[in-house]
Amino acid sequence: MLKLLFISFLLLIFSACVDNNKPIEKLDGKKLTELKCASCHNLNMPPIISNDELAPPMMAIAFHMRNFVKPENESQRTSKAIEFVVDYMCYPSLEKAFCDKESLKRYGLMPSQKENLTQDEAKAIASYMFRHYTQENLTKIQKEQAEYDAHPPGKKIALQYRCLGCHKTDKKIIGPSLTDIAHKYVSSKSTMINSIKNGSKGRWSSSNGAIMPPFKQIGDNEMEILSAWILTFNPQ
Repeated sequence: MLKLLFISFLLLIFSACVDNNKPIEKLDGKKLTELKCASCHNLNMPPIISNDELAPPMMAIAFHMRNFVKPENESQRTSKAIEFVVDYMCYPSLEKAFCDKESLKRYGLMPSQKENLTQDEAKAIASYMFRHYTQENLTKIQKEQAEYDAHPPGKKIALQYRCLGCHKTDKKIIGPSLTDIAHKYVSSKSTMINSIKNGSKGRWSSSNGAIMPPFKQIGDNEMEILSAWILTFNPQ
C-alpha cells in the first residue's frame, strides 16, 4: 500500500511536464507564451530593453538558440531547438545553459517550469517562439514601424483609433471620405470635433443611415492634432 502511494506521489510530481491529452496543434502557443512567459520575458519584437528585466527578451533567446543547437542536418535545426527548449524549461541546469557568463550573472538560472507547464504546453510555446521570432518577421515589423513613423502625427492618431477603417482619403466607404469631411467642416472645426467626440447620425445622406460612434476616449490634445490633419484634405 505504501509503495503504491509513493508511486502515485511521484506521478503527481512529474505529471506537469508529461504529455497531456490535448493535441499539440490545438494549443495556442502565442496565448500560452503571453500567459506563462510575459511576467519575466519581454515579448516585443524588437524587444524593449530595461534595466530591471528579470530574464532575457524572448527574441534574443530564439535568435541565439538557433545558433546554439548543433543538428546533424540543417533541416533539423528548428526541431532540435524546440526539443532543447522544452527540456530546459522543465529541467534547467548550469550545464545546459547557453547564456554567456555575464547574462547568467545578471539573470541567474531559469527556475524549472515543470510545475507550471505540461510537456505539450512547453512544446507549443517553443514552437511559437521559433515560428514568430524570425529574421523575416523582424524585418517586416521594422519596415512597418518605419512606415508608421513617417506618417504625420494626425494620421498616427487616426490609425490608433481605427478612423481609417470607415473613412478613406478620397472615397466613401462606410462613412464619408476625409476630403468630403474637410470640405464640409473647413469653417467649423468645432462642429467636426463634436461629431467625433459625441458621435452623429443622419448628417451624411451618402452614409445610408450609418451611425458615427462617439470617440470620447480621444484626448483634447490628440483631437486638435487629428482635426487639423483632417482639414488638410480640404480641396479648396
